[in-house]
Amino acid sequence: MTQTIRLTFLACVLALTGCASDKGANDKTASDAGKSAEATATAGESGEGPREGASSAGPAGDAESGDPIALKAAIDRSTAAQRPSLTATGYAVISVQNAKTPAQQRLLAIRAAKLDAYRGLAEQVYGIYLDSNTTVADLVVKSDAFRTRVEGVVHGAQLGTITPVNNETYEVTITLDRSTVGDLRRLYLDYLGRKAR
Repeated sequence: MTQTIRLTFLACVLALTGCASDKGANDKTASDAGKSAEATATAGESGEGPREGASSAGPAGDAESGDPIALKAAIDRSTAAQRPSLTATGYAVISVQNAKTPAQQRLLAIRAAKLDAYRGLAEQVYGIYLDSNTTVADLVVKSDAFRTRVEGVVHGAQLGTITPVNNETYEVTITLDRSTVGDLRRLYLDYLGRKAR
């Protein structure tokens, strides 16, 4: 029974690894490996030994032999491939920039769009503090006001594209690897703890 559960878990790991691999030939290899693991699991349930050629090679083969380190490495690879990077896009209008020449206006618009994109990344990493106030009298909304605020540190972000849109606006895209998000949150919580003392 334990061997059957282990082989079924191995088939799931192979399926995850197949999702993380490139399309084409790699998908076919992962599918064949999954069928081999299913055949081995069926043979284990019926009391037969594993068929010849049913065992897989590489980290999955080590996992089948009971190597937990190889199994964890296979799972980490598949999960990392399924976590795309965080992406934020910022915009800025060229003509409203406070500069004397068009070239300066363009440079300032790029800078403003980049900062807007960084704000979008900070919102994704840390969330937004929202302060809302609504006043209702005689079942009629008299005032509805809200303010948002975001605070945090963003490092390790990579500049993606700088694109002029209709010669009036700049669009800047930056990306941040998801593996650094947990580190950024921990650093920010440590900072808040020191600030509160």
